[in-house]
Amino acid sequence: MRLPRGGVAVLSCTAGVALSNNYAIQPALGDVAHDTGTSAAAIGLVTTAALAGCIAGFAFLLPLADRAAPRRLVAGQLALLTAGLLLASRAPGLGVLVIAYVMVGAGASVSAMASTIAGRGVPGERRGRAVAGIAAGMSAGILLSRLVGGALADAFGWRGMLLVFAGLVVVCGAAAWARLPDQRPEGTGGGYLGTLAALPGLLRRHGALRLAVLGGSLWYLAFSLVWVALTVRLAQPPYELDAAAIGLYSLAGALGFAALPVAGRLGDRYSPRAVIAGSMLVAAAGAALLCTGLDRPVVTAAGLALVDAGCFTAQAANQTRVMSIDPRRSGSLSGVYLLLYFLAGALGAALAAPLVAAGGWGAASGVVCGALVLAGVVSMGKIKPAFRTRARGVRGGAPCGGAQAER
Repeated sequence: MRLPRGGVAVLSCTAGVALSNNYAIQPALGDVAHDTGTSAAAIGLVTTAALAGCIAGFAFLLPLADRAAPRRLVAGQLALLTAGLLLASRAPGLGVLVIAYVMVGAGASVSAMASTIAGRGVPGERRGRAVAGIAAGMSAGILLSRLVGGALADAFGWRGMLLVFAGLVVVCGAAAWARLPDQRPEGTGGGYLGTLAALPGLLRRHGALRLAVLGGSLWYLAFSLVWVALTVRLAQPPYELDAAAIGLYSLAGALGFAALPVAGRLGDRYSPRAVIAGSMLVAAAGAALLCTGLDRPVVTAAGLALVDAGCFTAQAANQTRVMSIDPRRSGSLSGVYLLLYFLAGALGAALAAPLVAAGGWGAASGVVCGALVLAGVVSMGKIKPAFRTRARGVRGGAPCGGAQAER
């Protein structure tokens, strides 16, 4: 199965538009709470529901990428996302809204499916650029979602904003139906339930997957922790910045978005391990700047930019490496990886406020720096011997796909 011309671009746009729906409503949560008679404390369940749906999508939908035709799979998941947005736009209260956002999160997990399809649908020597292209679309969706969502909510109300995003999802679904292949991937044996049952075994079987999960979980924990801790600390004295001023710091993430095409080319030319190690060095340097405090906004913005650039580029290289372990099972492998990756991010977000309360910004930024350094050490550790073992298995005739992972 090969993607047609323009297929990667369609998948990149789809990934960005789909993932943006997890975040676009956040600037309007106050209006949502007022309109639905929900307390300010309870309205946060909407974002939690989106995260829960996304994690469920990684666990139960992403493995289908190994079994179903990309056209039907992507279009079907976008239909689920559209249904969730339409339900949310008509929600009379919090209960329906939470159900709708579980559907939205599950539909938005198509962004990871797009990465798997792109990595499988291009020649191996271009896999890094294809995966980085999808990651760029996802990053753009995250970066622009709150800005666009807030502007649309101001113009049309939060319900109207959801309808606009639903229309964009329908457009992406039509493009996916027109441009993506209708051929199923080569079968891996067993049914869907058997595929799900085999997921824990993948983690036990592949040392390279375990190390990829460990490294990725460390830097995503750091990434989530730093952004939540920043929001919490800047809202406190002596800074006392409002949400709009704090949100301006998110523009620092543009450097991470800009770095992804370069990371893709480097990943095709050099080993993903080398790209990850270099990315963690950049991210750790950014965290070191953040450890100096928040009194100098320019230094803070520079530190955030380097952390984002390092984490984004490392993630693109790490997903390429995970897919290369066994390309026939790339959907299942990515599902295991992303499930644990996002759980680590949720842990980082949960730790942020207690760390700031207990030790201030210094404690939070110190943990971030330590996690990024440890992620770099992990990426330079035992991964190479694990890949060599897989490569020997291929030369001996075992269909494990490890020879590509060595690259």
